[in-house]
Amino acid sequence: MFYWILKLLFTPLVKSIWIKKVEGLENIPKKGAYIIVANHSSYFDFFSLTAIWPKRVYFLAGEVFFEKWWWYPLVKLTGQIKVDRSSKDKTEAKQKVFSILKQEKIIGIFPEGTRSTDGKIGRTFTGIAKFALGARVPVIPVGIKGTYEVMSRYDKLPKFKKNIEIKIGEPISFEEYYEIADENVFFEVTNKIMEKIKILAE
Repeated sequence: MFYWILKLLFTPLVKSIWIKKVEGLENIPKKGAYIIVANHSSYFDFFSLTAIWPKRVYFLAGEVFFEKWWWYPLVKLTGQIKVDRSSKDKTEAKQKVFSILKQEKIIGIFPEGTRSTDGKIGRTFTGIAKFALGARVPVIPVGIKGTYEVMSRYDKLPKFKKNIEIKIGEPISFEEYYEIADENVFFEVTNKIMEKIKILAE
């Protein structure tokens, strides 16, 4: 319930002030589970995707959001999935992701794991490939442009008169890898996804 309240409150605000262009809404599947994968330059990536996406999205969020009192209510009440980036054992987070996908719901992931330091796409992790192949669901690549200028990791408050553009790509399916998934495949799939996102974010 809180997710939809947040969406109702923030969508008009974010859309009217910052989001000036959205392309590819027709590429969003009408039903079934899938994973949204996007570049990550700002906290506004989360707010922007929440504002434009017609269905509820369960995002993976770093442990820091669950440790700070001003973020905790937001991530907890919107059902975000905690990922302890300092721990090698991420079993609990993985189980939650697969459980949500099994229920034909939607997962949102920023494969860089943290906000960009310069607005450009940085190092990415292969978790997205492991989830997509393990759950056998398609990936929806999304390129987000302008959020770094709105509020980078160095800013305490958002800037106005800055525009955000979002491009949603066509669903990508990786059936050919389902039976041969290994570390090499995970890297290959991740790279294919990120290459598409780089094009969309240009």
